[in-house]
Amino acid sequence: MRLVRVGAALVGAAAVVLGITMATGGASADQSGGGKIEPKIIDGRLADNAPWAARLFVNGQENCSATIIAPTWILTAQHCVASQGTYTFHIGSLDQTQGESATGVNIQTHPSADLALVELDHAVNATYSPLGNPDAVSVGQTVQVYGWGATCTDRPEIECQSQMLKVADVGVTDTACSDYIGGTAVCANRIDGITAGGDSGGPMFATAPDGSYVQVGVASTSDRQTFTAYGNVTQYRDWIASVAGV
Repeated sequence: MRLVRVGAALVGAAAVVLGITMATGGASADQSGGGKIEPKIIDGRLADNAPWAARLFVNGQENCSATIIAPTWILTAQHCVASQGTYTFHIGSLDQTQGESATGVNIQTHPSADLALVELDHAVNATYSPLGNPDAVSVGQTVQVYGWGATCTDRPEIECQSQMLKVADVGVTDTACSDYIGGTAVCANRIDGITAGGDSGGPMFATAPDGSYVQVGVASTSDRQTFTAYGNVTQYRDWIASVAGV
């Protein structure tokens, strides 16, 4: 099984894998391209409540998904912020063209996991994504993945980015597998949908034993068919707290 970054691949023949990336540097350049908006990640459904959601644009182009976790901090995938450019986020709306806009001014990346924290140029008044502890996610659990990424596999993903946030159910198969750069990840298989290009950095949410709905992962890789891997947020809470204070 070939795994690639959810938000990146090369232009041309390689664009049949995940995302669209500038061939010179790793910056994702996902665009709507006038593509049809569909209510799915690949399948899945439209989200109806996600006030913590953030859409990442690089130099004005659709790139990745993310969450706001504190007034001035965004959580996303490290490979989403690996290039030069201006990082702008639309925050707090299911429609990626709406919401409050904020610009990243400081990027902190984890040394060994596909996780990044981006500091914003101003505080955003939003509902911040609650982060889960290790007991929040377990093998066999049904969890939800969110993103604005591609909705198709039959044409270039640049043509089918979703304007509205999508969600799909996936089933956890492992909580200690590997993300794109070898960090600890939550791996899962498709139930009613799967992640694709542009969903990178987006959240995986689980219902914890106490009934709270918490973020447990950050989208890292997918095969666009049955399998996806999310950086295991619950294993990196100390690092997140040391940077963002949450």
